[in-house]
Amino acid sequence: MQNNQMITNWLSFTNIQTKITNELESILQENHQISLKEFYVLLFLSEAPEKKLKLQQLQNMVGLSQSAMSRLVSRFEEKDCGALKRHICIDDRRAIYTSLTAEGEEKLKKASVTLNAALEKTFSKGTVQQELEQFIHKFHP
Repeated sequence: MQNNQMITNWLSFTNIQTKITNELESILQENHQISLKEFYVLLFLSEAPEKKLKLQQLQNMVGLSQSAMSRLVSRFEEKDCGALKRHICIDDRRAIYTSLTAEGEEKLKKASVTLNAALEKTFSKGTVQQELEQFIHKFHP
């Protein structure tokens, strides 16, 4: 039987990532009534020029299919929090822009504080923060 240590390490790594993701998801839902994917949408829109992106751009950034992204934005709109606004693209009427509103920026600001605190707690053990930064630098320069 061959050595499967690399596979074992990979499975452990993905298991840890899944546990952390689930914990962050739970914290955001409990404190801000948003999912982690919804947080990502707010974050990416906040960093975009004019705080707006085409729906297709957002789906690529968040890692969702077109229908899943459309449902996510629709659910966000249904929550009636006013965080997002949809616009038809003037240049290409088939394209839809999603923009971040002032309410969305405020929601992001509050959720970011919560998420940062959770991440600091998770990664403050020993040298985990430094090791994580080195790992990220190796694979995402």
